[in-house]
Order: sequence, then C-alpha cells, then structure tokens
Amino acid sequence: MKDWTMDGIHLCNIRLRLLRLNTMPGLDTRLLEDVSQLKGKRSAELRDLGRLRYPMVRRRGDRGFRRVTWDAALNLMVERIRASTPDRLGFYLTSRGMPNEAYYAAQKAVRALGTNSIDNAARVCHSPSTFGLKEALGVAATTCSYKDWIGSDLLVFVGSNVANNQPVSMKYLYYAKKAGTKVAVINNYREPGMERYWVPSVAESALFGTTIADRFFLIDMGGDIAFLNGTLKHMIANGWADRAFIEQHTTGFEALKATLDAQSWEELERLSGTSREEMSAFARMVGEARTAIFVWSMGITQHEFGEDNVRAIINLGLSKGFVGREGCGLMPIRGHSGVQGGAEMGAYSTVFPGGLPLTPENADRLRELWGFPVSTKRGRTAPEMVDAAHAGQLEMLFSVGGNFLEVLPDPAYVEEALGRVPLRVHMDIVLSSQMLTEPADTVVLLPAATRYETPGGVTETSTERRVIFSPEIPGRRVGEARPEWQVFIELAKRVRPDLADKLHFDGTPAIRQEIAQVIPLYDGIQQLKKEGDQFQYGGPHLCWGWNFPTKDGKAHFSAVSLPKLEEVPEGTFLLSTRRGKQFNSMVQEKKDSITGAVREAVLISPGDADRLELKDGDRVLLKSDAGGFQGVVYIAPVKPGNLQVHWPEGEALIDRRRRSPQAGIPDYNAVVRLEKPQPAGPGAGGLRRGHV
Repeated sequence: MKDWTMDGIHLCNIRLRLLRLNTMPGLDTRLLEDVSQLKGKRSAELRDLGRLRYPMVRRRGDRGFRRVTWDAALNLMVERIRASTPDRLGFYLTSRGMPNEAYYAAQKAVRALGTNSIDNAARVCHSPSTFGLKEALGVAATTCSYKDWIGSDLLVFVGSNVANNQPVSMKYLYYAKKAGTKVAVINNYREPGMERYWVPSVAESALFGTTIADRFFLIDMGGDIAFLNGTLKHMIANGWADRAFIEQHTTGFEALKATLDAQSWEELERLSGTSREEMSAFARMVGEARTAIFVWSMGITQHEFGEDNVRAIINLGLSKGFVGREGCGLMPIRGHSGVQGGAEMGAYSTVFPGGLPLTPENADRLRELWGFPVSTKRGRTAPEMVDAAHAGQLEMLFSVGGNFLEVLPDPAYVEEALGRVPLRVHMDIVLSSQMLTEPADTVVLLPAATRYETPGGVTETSTERRVIFSPEIPGRRVGEARPEWQVFIELAKRVRPDLADKLHFDGTPAIRQEIAQVIPLYDGIQQLKKEGDQFQYGGPHLCWGWNFPTKDGKAHFSAVSLPKLEEVPEGTFLLSTRRGKQFNSMVQEKKDSITGAVREAVLISPGDADRLELKDGDRVLLKSDAGGFQGVVYIAPVKPGNLQVHWPEGEALIDRRRRSPQAGIPDYNAVVRLEKPQPAGPGAGGLRRGHV
C-alpha cells in the first residue's frame, strides 16, 4: 500500500481484488470430472471456483479431467516434444503476476529446446511502443518516472484512459493538479474518470472529487496521426518548436517537415475527424509548456499502424526536447506489474534477453554464457502461434496464464485453432474458458504458485522501470502448485538431460544472479533480497542530458505518413474497443461504476442516437465483416460517428488478419453497421457472439 512516488498509504481497488484472487482456497477437483457443467460459464464464474490444486489430464472423448502426478504430466509433455520438432512448439506467458525470474527461466528453457517461439502479453499491448522508442531514442521503455508527473507543466494522455485501466496512477494525478500541472486528453470519448475522479485515500478528493482534464480533444478512431501531425505543423509554422535542441541533438527533422508540408489541412481534418483550430489549440498548449510528458496506451498501439502512431507522439515530444530532463518524458504506460520485464527477460519470439536482435553475434554470446547453442531463427508471435495451430502446424502449445479466447480477435477462429493442437498445456492459478476447449488429443492442466508463494522471493518490473522485490509470504499452500520457473526448467532437463547441469538453478537468487550477468541493464537485481528492496534501471530518466544511446548519439525524428484508412461507407460507424472494471481481460464487474455502462453497452453520441431514434437501453446489433455483436444502447459523450464496446465482449467484430507491420499486434478496431434487431420469429437463430 506504499510506493516510491509519494508518502503515505496508497489504496487501489484493483490491488485489493487481486489480493483476493491470490489467496482463494483450492478448487473442488470433482467439478472437473465432467466439464459440460462448466462450459458456457463466464471467466469470472470459473475464477470464483477457486485455485487449481493438482496436475490434471483430459484425453479426447473424456467427459472431463482426472488427477495425475507431476511426473506423469511432465512425461506427457516430454514425449510430445521429443516426437516433434522445435518449429512445431509454442510457448506463451501472460503478464498477470508473472515475475522476472519465471520469464527468464522459461525463455532459457525454451531456447534449450531449440526454438525462439516463446511470447508474452506485451505482444498484444505495447510491442509497437518498443519499436518506436528503440528506433527514435535507442531505449525501449518509458523515459521518466511517475514523480515527473507532479509539477510538470503539461501531461498529455493519448489513447489512454488511466482512470479505468491504471487507477493506481490517479493519486499521482491528484498531486499533479495540486502542483499546477495541466492535463490534456486526446481520445474519441470524453472519459468521465479523466474529467473528474474520486481518489479514495485522499479525504478531500474522496468527498468532493478532483477535476483532472483541462482540455479534451475528441478525434475519430484512427485519427491520432493526422491530429498529431497537424499539431506539429502548427508548432513549426508558429516557431514553437525548440530549434536549438533539434539542430544539436536530433536527425531527420527536415524530412519530417517535408512530409508534413505535403499533408493538406483538408486531409488532416478529414482523417482526424476534427478541425485545424483544435489542432492549433493543442499546439499552443504544447508550445507554451516548458516541460511535458506524453502518456499513451493501447488506444495508440492496437492499430494496423500502431508503430506509426507511436512515432507521431515521439515526434511531437522531440519537437520541444521533452525527454531526458525533469518533468519530461515519453511514457507507454503499462497495466501490469509483470509485463515490462517479459520482453526484457527474453520471453519474446523476436528478440533475445535484453531486447537484443536475433543475430549470430548475440546467439554466440548466449552460447558462451549458457553453454549450449541458441537458434537465430525468428519464433512465432502469439497470434502466429494461433494461426499455426489452426493450420495444423503446432504439435504442442504451452500457455501460462492468459486466455487466447479472451485476448485475440475472432474467438470462434481461436477456439477452432486450440481444438486442433494435439497437446495443449495450461498452467495457471485458476480455471479459464480456454482450458475447456475440446482436446484434439490431450489437454494438461498444471497448478501454478503465485509470486507470493515462491521460495526465495521474486521480482517484477513496473512501468517506470523499477525492479521490485516481492518476498515469499508464509502461510498455507494450495495443493501441489509449483512456481512456473521450476516447471520450465524441469521440463527442459527431461527433454535434454545432456544439458541438465547447464539449466540448473538452486533457486530464484541464482536466477537473479544470472539475469544480472546476461542482461547488464538489470545489474543490481542480484542484490534484491528483502521486502522494500528495489532499484530503477537506467535511473529516474533515460537519455538524461539528451544523451541518446543510438549509433550516432542523436534522437531520430520519423517522417510519418498518414495511414491509408478505409473509406467509411454511409450509415456505418468507426468502432473501438475499451476496458472498464477489468484487469486486462479479467472482467471484475458487470457494470463500470465510473461510466455507468454495463458490459453489453454500445457507447454512442447523443446526436447519433437521436438521428437513429435510439434511447438508453435499446437493443442493437453491430455487424462487421468479421462477425456480430448484440448489445444495448448507452448514450455517452462519444465523438459522433464513433462507437465503443467493451473488450473482450466485442472481439467477434474484430478482423484477426489486421496486424501492424513490425510488431504484429492485432488491430482491435472495426467499421461496423448498427441495426435494430428484428422480432424473433419461430425457430429464428440468434447472432453469434464472442466468448465473454
């Protein structure tokens, strides 16, 4: 209940909910003997049944699962791996509660098996941010600290709704407002929580609320690049950019300026869905600020052009040198304490530990450190694993946590894919709906220990690059649950007994020792031993003093072209997906207390509702080229022409084939038609919906 940004108690409702999740009693295993009674239950209902206790197996044709020993479960996996080839294996780790030690041990074990096909939840949230930041600044994480929010002249939230998705940060915003910080929000919905928020651990705010945003800029879904480019165009024209910084510490500005010159105001207005006057108003806010921080999240990254969205934000930040100094920064904000470390530990199909490319030179270094050869062949990303499964090209899928049915677009396609994998292994602390998908041959369930139950303690890395030690907490243990790192290492040892001595760890302190050796950025992790121990890699600010770890030592502007957005046919809407009262895909309440919207809500503007003669509570059908969704009207301050629905409920509307070019992140947006449902006649079928 304390942190390193401010003094005093720091309550967070999500933290308290996760405490319950991590301390539930064990599941009655008899419930799994016949899964027909569990099919169709929401994930929240499955979670509430309790913690997984023992390894269990279900064969094709079985009504349910039966308990087996750990030896039997591991040997099933060993047999399948040995009978297969490395390119037909897939491993995925979620970010919920996953410590650095588990990420690191897992990716080392998987690479000992001969493949780089290990991916984690960062793939479908901030992978475009990694590409954009690395190219521009030479770093791949947020450049500042939360303390920089408090007293900065300007905080800008682009495609990010921290009130719903990172509520722990709202107390920082309270103190930022007290210090005079201005807040601008760029989105297609005037988020109530970003307009006014009640911080529970501050008496004044808890009673009267706190005004957060000074200005909202409502744009169309997908209009971020056009809006940001228009803003920068105004700043250049008015002389508000920092030319001294640009000339001394950056490259690529003239090419960017030429690209902007070729973009007409008419085109920028059309694609952004707003006026050049609005862009000018935002440009003035940025131009007048001496310090500023740009915060973004999945409203920016989860697009076909997610990398360019990020580059457009970076361009605007660099135009005033808003990086490498106090009160300034570029911050891709995370929703989990476990996600930042995932790629940095190397649990990523496209890079080695430390984010290093899959080159022969980097592979040779790992071979010298680990004592066995490492493949340089690019592994499959999480969406690509599902594609391979659907095509019958995956022999085994080992998924730790997560739920592809509720994370990836087109749940019907995903379920078909899962049902075609000969051996699926699901390791988690609780049940999820994907575990109940009918087996092609065999499904194995493995019970996971939580980070708080792991002997030797573990670490996690926060949004602000703070590596924090979590000690083992004494108390009861659930069944035969094991830490994930032990399972991966034991599996690799059994498959490759010739490497057993090179894969062995005496415990998590030994893993931390090796992390510090393999990933120099994490030097210091080996010294974390007790509650309260932490360090912030790179210090409070990356690129401090405008020293950029790029090849030429300079920051790089990008000439960002406008995306080729499809024409929106008459009578259709731009649809974006949103989160509310949930922790990633883990839905916690049926109704969002901040917005008042239920999970089936279709958020629509008052003008659009009037034009279509709709009122609150009316049932409507949304149809896209990918599928359909049945929901209820919820009139809200959304940009006209735009709709929002909750994720994962609206996943059936999303085209799984649309992904960004570099990161391969799915585009979680769509163009949809809105219809009023026809009265159901005799024998009429309902519209197919995604898993919720």
